[in-house]
Amino acid sequence: MKFHNWTAASLALCWMACASAQVDLDRYLKPDTYGEVKISPTGEYYALTLNLPDRQVLLIQRRADGKVTGKAAGRENSQIADFWWVNDHRVVVAMAEKYGALEQPLQTGELHGVNADGSDPKLLIGATRDDRKSDAYVIDISGSTYQFAELIDTLPTDPQNVLVAISNYSVNPITRVERMNVDNGRLTEVATAPLQRASFATDGNGAVRFAEGKDRDNFSRLLYRDSDASDWRVVNDERSSQRLEWPLGFSADGKTAFLQVQQDAGPDAIVAFEPGTDKRTQVLRDKRVDPDFALFATDGLTPVGANFVADRRYSAFFDDKGPDAALQRKLEAAFPGNSVLVTSSTRDGALALVMVSSDTNPGDFYLFDTRTNTASGVFSRRLWIDPAKMASSQSVDITARDGLRLHGFLTLPKGAPSGLPMVVIPHGGPFGIADTWDFNGEAQLLAEAGYAVLRVNFRGSGNYGRSFLHAGAQQWGGRMQDDVTDATRWAITQGIADPKRICLYGASYGAYAAMMGLAREPALYRCGAGYVGVYDLAMMYRDDARRAAYLKTWANEWLGSPETLAAVSPVKLADKITQPVFLAAGGKDRRAPIEHSKRLEKALKAAGNAPETLYVQTEGHGFYAEANRRAYYAKLLDFLGRNLGGAKAK
Repeated sequence: MKFHNWTAASLALCWMACASAQVDLDRYLKPDTYGEVKISPTGEYYALTLNLPDRQVLLIQRRADGKVTGKAAGRENSQIADFWWVNDHRVVVAMAEKYGALEQPLQTGELHGVNADGSDPKLLIGATRDDRKSDAYVIDISGSTYQFAELIDTLPTDPQNVLVAISNYSVNPITRVERMNVDNGRLTEVATAPLQRASFATDGNGAVRFAEGKDRDNFSRLLYRDSDASDWRVVNDERSSQRLEWPLGFSADGKTAFLQVQQDAGPDAIVAFEPGTDKRTQVLRDKRVDPDFALFATDGLTPVGANFVADRRYSAFFDDKGPDAALQRKLEAAFPGNSVLVTSSTRDGALALVMVSSDTNPGDFYLFDTRTNTASGVFSRRLWIDPAKMASSQSVDITARDGLRLHGFLTLPKGAPSGLPMVVIPHGGPFGIADTWDFNGEAQLLAEAGYAVLRVNFRGSGNYGRSFLHAGAQQWGGRMQDDVTDATRWAITQGIADPKRICLYGASYGAYAAMMGLAREPALYRCGAGYVGVYDLAMMYRDDARRAAYLKTWANEWLGSPETLAAVSPVKLADKITQPVFLAAGGKDRRAPIEHSKRLEKALKAAGNAPETLYVQTEGHGFYAEANRRAYYAKLLDFLGRNLGGAKAK
């Protein structure tokens, strides 16, 4: 028998050859079947969002027999921004529009009501409606009347009304709070605050107690009042305090408010604030990460803790021995290794709807009976995903060249050796956005193709406190880019990545970082791919400055002064980009107009390095149609495969 002296590199090549020769895109391109699910106060119904190929709809399903009894749907590209059980039998729905796969849905400001049995569908506030279809309430989100409404309190003790915040920026930038009848939309003014673009918080009795907003200078102010009859007073002004504060809610007795407060260094804290004395007491803080969102008691109003995303997602409570913490620990014991969140409960607390998810599981919903301590599965976001076959994502810590501690996630193919080809993915945004431990379909797709996938939260990312966020200001192509470079070199020194087979790939800001990485580090990266990216920062500055005064302020503070932007724009550095490039963009993209990609393509051609391209004129910020997404990912895998050696699409 002949023995071979296998090196790490040859083992990796052998593993790549033995790995799946083709990637099945279907499991990654199919959208989640369901989005959010909430149980009704009596437990008789579920309300849930269903994802269709061209829109998202709301269904109301009777729990006893699974029959769909009510529906609400918008037109093409419409989404359900949120929905609420406002009493035992009626749901209020907030609509949104989505113009691209990567874009956050933009709320339209419309609120609609529909009964659990499908009766009395009604536009409560907004532009127009169209109920010509008999099988569903079809909402027209293209009306010209611009009045933007957000539901801020369901008023559990008042089944006929809710509180909404209403803005009409074209007439008056001051937001007002109105009491709205959930059956007919009738409004009664409750409060206003001397702030523009304000958001509000109420106590357990529905009294408006906090207002937070920003003027065109983008500095936040937080105002407080004791009652509807009291005057507003300032409790935080970011201009002088150099921190943001925002309310999470009140204690059950209304005497203590809970605020999330930025700190001078490190992550945000949750602070108990006593309005009578202005006393502040820290009640919850993680050593590394910000609170991701507040956790509430079964009344849906009283904050009891927060959820955090560190190495994985976990929940912490103000009172570790309280009933809410006890229920959470019981659920975590039932689903070890998973993130477990109570999404809604019946009024009596007997039934809780629980979402179970992880880095390998997009999410399953269970109905938990607190009387018998039993759980039964009711809905799954992606039944076709087998968590046991997915690649796990592990937390990594990296030290940047200036000593700043960075955090990220590494996804490795199952059973892979070291020394793999690697794809480094800077996230989009860039500011305030963060990669997390949660299931990431793109990382899973690339891992199945045989790549190590590294996602690093460079400075400027969210989740790590104010100082970490602001460390990214005006660092496009600078220290933010250095962080991506340092993370790549860390993976090489750890033996994770083959130094000769590393590509940069990203979307939006991530596409910008991919191209800047090629320009600044030509010896480090084999290739780069940019999806719906921004590559001409001077053009981006001009576009933002023209749209609104506060956006011009943002551009100066976070992007940089116009005269500095050419030096960090890939379109001006095309002669330094010698590696293979793939660019993809949508003709209807409003956030990163296709002109950015076409300008970079032209510059690269002039430099003798013509890129591969995929332009779809009907798409926006990220491809939405399944056929276009399939074409994009097939081309991306082909591009990476030819440069790094991974698998291609079926």
